[in-house]
Amino acid sequence: QVQLVESGGGLVQAGGSLRLSCTASERTFSSYVLAWFRQAPGKDREFVASISRFGLTTYYADSVKGRFTISRDNAKNTVYLQMNSLKPEDTAVYYCAAGLGINRNVDSYAYWGQGTQVTVSS
Repeated sequence: QVQLVESGGGLVQAGGSLRLSCTASERTFSSYVLAWFRQAPGKDREFVASISRFGLTTYYADSVKGRFTISRDNAKNTVYLQMNSLKPEDTAVYYCAAGLGINRNVDSYAYWGQGTQVTVSS
């Protein structure tokens, strides 16, 4: 069982930056593909970014490409999401997830954190 704990959310003005972190309890952290998803009120959970087991491959949603960067530090059992040039439409609860296959599908990730709120004011 992998336990994931997100941190780093908060309130920021449009154009600002935040860095989210997600730390796992699992010693075999490097065995998992990691991803960030987000869910705004009244909307489905949507893919944001994913990263392969050793960080060699990353994928991004078109809406965040060029503004967000996903990275991981396997020695610290942590995955990060650096978010720059934030927009009000980025407002959502952000979740990290762990799975075995790198893709954009919610159902492919078996383990989830509790989420952290990101609010971008205009």
